[in-house]
Amino acid sequence: MKSLTVGGLEDCLLNKVDLRRQQISQAMEEVQKVIHHLTTNISNQDIRFQAVPYSDTYNENIKVLAPSQFLVTVPIKGLAGYREAREQRWRYYTLQGTRLPCPLRDPEGLQQWLEVEQFMKSLWQWHETDVNIDGDIVPAKVLLVFRKLVENAIRTCHLSGKVSMLGNRSAVWIAVETSAYQVELELAPAVEIPTTWSEKARWPRCLQRWPSQERVECIKSFGFNLLPCSNYHWQLSFLRAEQVLLEQLDEDGGCRRKCFQVMRQLKEDVWCPGNRPVITSHHLQTVLFWTCEKYPHFKDWKVFSKAFLRLVRKLHKCVSQHFLKHYFVRNSNLFQCTNLIELDAVAQKLATFLKNPQISPP
Repeated sequence: MKSLTVGGLEDCLLNKVDLRRQQISQAMEEVQKVIHHLTTNISNQDIRFQAVPYSDTYNENIKVLAPSQFLVTVPIKGLAGYREAREQRWRYYTLQGTRLPCPLRDPEGLQQWLEVEQFMKSLWQWHETDVNIDGDIVPAKVLLVFRKLVENAIRTCHLSGKVSMLGNRSAVWIAVETSAYQVELELAPAVEIPTTWSEKARWPRCLQRWPSQERVECIKSFGFNLLPCSNYHWQLSFLRAEQVLLEQLDEDGGCRRKCFQVMRQLKEDVWCPGNRPVITSHHLQTVLFWTCEKYPHFKDWKVFSKAFLRLVRKLHKCVSQHFLKHYFVRNSNLFQCTNLIELDAVAQKLATFLKNPQISPP
């Protein structure tokens, strides 16, 4: 069977991109209904958690990591008026609240503590011991409360035949049976910090030429989220800011989005397929942002074949070195907790592709 070079990849894979979009759109519609139903019930059980709204267009609370893997952020209610913590203090407690002889490790990179006193207004429920120790809102405790609410909601909403809990994970994961295939969802309670930019995100960098200063100010105005991704520390998330960057990639008529879509399709079909891929759309998106910043001009994104191979070479370098800097928080490596054997397998596939950039058409 005749193979396709990079010049022929564009049309071949963009047809698959359209099919992917249709399949995900159908799954998304079903998932949204389930999530709205579940989170409405959860909010009725516990005022601290807000229902995820249903949307006919883009839903900013649902991020597609892979065709069968979504991240759903469930907004937390009752915490308003955030301010960065100024005083450093040692923490000497376990998750059960008992005293430790030595302090807990400090957060690194994307992580931080979260004190209830950092908010000018807070519901009294956030001071309760089911989520609070020594004034800290503890992620592991929040997830424990939230997991029980999800389990109750699945039963109360009579969704047991369609929705199931996925065990053996620190985060809260569920599987949803859609009419086409099963989708795995991470449900993450999110502390939304609107209009404020994190001090850890020292962005933009000096002499940065992409995006424009006006776009930077717009993006920073969306603020950030905090997600419970470890026992004691909350993780910074910039989902809305990243989405704004993606939406306005090609105002000059370049092919950045097309390159990203084709790379994502090859990643899902050839380089890193499966339900729980070691490389997600977020990794590819980060590679795209760094490449856009290094090559900010239209001339760099005018010819698809050159721009696409440049992007793949950047991905190969990051995967081979097991190092991909977060776009907004520079001292955080997105591959820090990734399976290195799986990463090396992807690196080998990328190297093979770059030596002979072609695929067999479906």
